[in-house]
Amino acid sequence: MKKVLILGAGMVVKPIVEYLLDHQIPLLIASPMKQRADAMINGNPLGSSVDWSMDDPEALDKLVAEHDIAVSLLPYKYHADVAKVCLKYKRSLVTTSYVQPEMKSLDAAARKAGVLFMNEMGLDPGLDHMTAMKIIDYVHLKGGKVEEFYSLCGALPAPEAADNPLKYKFTWSPKGVILASRNSALYLKKGKETFIDAVNLFKDRFSYSYPEIGELEVYPNRDSISYLNIYDIPEAGTMFRGTFRYKGWCETLDAMKSINMLDDSVADYERMSYSEFIAERAGVDIKDLRKKLAEKLGISEYSTAIKSLEFLGFFEDEKLHYQETTPFEITSDRMIKRMMLPDNERDVVLLQHIILATYKNGTREVIKSSLTDYGTPATNTAIARTVALPAAIAARMILDDKIMLSGVYRPVLPQIYVPVLNELKTLGIKMNEEYGLPESEMMK
Repeated sequence: MKKVLILGAGMVVKPIVEYLLDHQIPLLIASPMKQRADAMINGNPLGSSVDWSMDDPEALDKLVAEHDIAVSLLPYKYHADVAKVCLKYKRSLVTTSYVQPEMKSLDAAARKAGVLFMNEMGLDPGLDHMTAMKIIDYVHLKGGKVEEFYSLCGALPAPEAADNPLKYKFTWSPKGVILASRNSALYLKKGKETFIDAVNLFKDRFSYSYPEIGELEVYPNRDSISYLNIYDIPEAGTMFRGTFRYKGWCETLDAMKSINMLDDSVADYERMSYSEFIAERAGVDIKDLRKKLAEKLGISEYSTAIKSLEFLGFFEDEKLHYQETTPFEITSDRMIKRMMLPDNERDVVLLQHIILATYKNGTREVIKSSLTDYGTPATNTAIARTVALPAAIAARMILDDKIMLSGVYRPVLPQIYVPVLNELKTLGIKMNEEYGLPESEMMK
């Protein structure tokens, strides 16, 4: 019987374990969080676990050799190393992370070995690609062109759980969320390219009213322009991929970045308090700190950003309990401590595509495709379901020889996305598609 190796036991892993075990597929979870892995397996005799980390490459060799496919849910920086071991033993690999240059460089070797390295098989990236390509291929098959393309996605606390000033709680890799806030962005609108450097990322935002959720803010997500090629829509004059947040996150993160709270510079903070830390970062005196910080940032003392920093405890005299570390570690650790989603609260995943298509007969239509998926408290979060289940389905399809490809791929081909989306429907994850909408429904 074919066996799956799952590397990692983080916050989004549980649904992939449940899916594979429900389909009678034996698996082993390799993770330093063995107790957490065992809880996911929940006594199922088809599942087992082992205490392992990337510090033990010899054990990784043995694990890969003993299994038929690997699913890496490790931090993205390790995927290429895992892929090289998979090449050695001619094993396919599934990840939910973006294709990095080192992974892409393995394409020829993977083709030669006859193995598939299926990347970007999560939510964003992953489900966003598959649901976008379904519409893009529909337009192209009708002889049409994609004139404008918007794809917006967010993993948020459900509205009733968005009860802190930032209106955000962590449901997946917290450090990853905060690290992503340091990215720059590049997008195309009405034929004009716009580059946003990292320090100004949250200044470039706009409002969007999402059905049943209400007013959200959107900021650009990395390099959108590369997707003209990835999605095979060179004709598009607008290509924008963005991230959803409630109002509060962007303003607060922009303030944090303005005073270098997310820097990687190492310093000694051993005897410093949180209030001394933020005063040092802002270059202001600690006396009347809230007022002076607001003046430094050019915002009101009663603004959301100041309220957020107060909520996080950065005006308190509590000692940091760090020695040599970075502002990023101090800030992100504080956010994680006070902003995790409790087990008794729901999260929600929002995904929205908005496309303007034109056809040779002169007709024009706006197409909208949207997903609103809520998590179930104490069972599975929406972000875990929408990240893990596409990867689980892909692993099962590869094991069953239903994806006959080799090389490095992302899920933009019909032979990948059609069966995966069909299976996701049976699991309650389905896009609501609207065709033939007027141009007044297009983003302004």
